[in-house]
Amino acid sequence: MKITINGKSCEGVEGQTVLEVARASGFNIPTLCHLAGLTPTGACRICVVEVDGMRNLVAACSTPAAEGMVIRTDSERVLSARRFIVELLVSCHPLDCMTCEKTGDCTLQNLAYELGVTGSRMEGDRYDYPVDSSNPFIVRDYNKCILCLKCVRVCNEIQGIEAIKTTQRGFDTKVATAYDNTLQDSTCVFCGQCVQACPVGALTEKKAKGLGRAWET
Repeated sequence: MKITINGKSCEGVEGQTVLEVARASGFNIPTLCHLAGLTPTGACRICVVEVDGMRNLVAACSTPAAEGMVIRTDSERVLSARRFIVELLVSCHPLDCMTCEKTGDCTLQNLAYELGVTGSRMEGDRYDYPVDSSNPFIVRDYNKCILCLKCVRVCNEIQGIEAIKTTQRGFDTKVATAYDNTLQDSTCVFCGQCVQACPVGALTEKKAKGLGRAWET
């Protein structure tokens, strides 16, 4: 199967997504919700690309590659859409990057830098959840959650524990345990897979707090 990405002829195999073919061909398409081995959801939309013949931008992580596709990953339309998405995320995200445990290893922070997003034109409500550090292993700060749902899918699809899921709807949507109990009162086994999957500072390892950034160790 041959497709064209940014003017370059690329080869893929049946069943691959646009994202997989692009990355295998040396093109960097950013993602927030994608994680290899998990069912793609296209939730974050950061990976949107432009495909000839399609009116709307499509999520590269969940769009199957097809013979003859002509794709642009870095057009102004694509970059503008990505900037807008990052602005939306930043508009309700705590801006405590200087003291956040994830700084320097935060995908959202890196995307904002790469796309030149220095703030947000949108102003509105911000989350005000209490930080949960009631267990010995994981600190949960859902004020920083961007609802990529990597943690939920890792817990469900890889670990098979299903300790967490999404609750509520709209702006109030959040990741929680059954009945919104603490992790200790749930089926969580504290494997740490959710912490590893989290692209921001919503989930961090309690014992590592203050001992150095991830990129320093």
